Amino acid sequence: MAAPDFASLAVGDVVAEREFPLTRDSLVRYAGASGDFNPIHYRDDVAASVGLPGVLAHGMLTMGFAVQPVVDWAGDPGRVADYQVRFTRPVVVDPVDGALVTVSAKVGQLDEAATVARIDLTVKLGDDTVLGKAQVRVALA
Repeated sequence: MAAPDFASLAVGDVVAEREFPLTRDSLVRYAGASGDFNPIHYRDDVAASVGLPGVLAHGMLTMGFAVQPVVDWAGDPGRVADYQVRFTRPVVVDPVDGALVTVSAKVGQLDEAATVARIDLTVKLGDDTVLGKAQVRVALA
């Protein structure tokens, strides 16, 4: 797939937005795929016993789906040159209602010499930001 046209980008452009619904089933499936069977990701009693507000989504699951809209926009996962985040708040997944995480991807910086766009992600659960300083460097040459 062709890369987005670097010359047509401007700082502040929103390049992707998406919602990711999570359920407890999502967490169990991810645990099986990743091998991370820490019970804080599927057992309320264990989460409570270590002082957590509830069962939490895996950090790597959250990080993984947060970058997906950028990968889709870029057209090739190989265009992602760097991806970094700070985990600022846990994603608590309610046993009945689940959780809905929203992702907005916006051009934060353009490096014309390298033809690289820095895409800044805003990743939220409700009004709370769950990933801070989430940035993806995408090579568009």
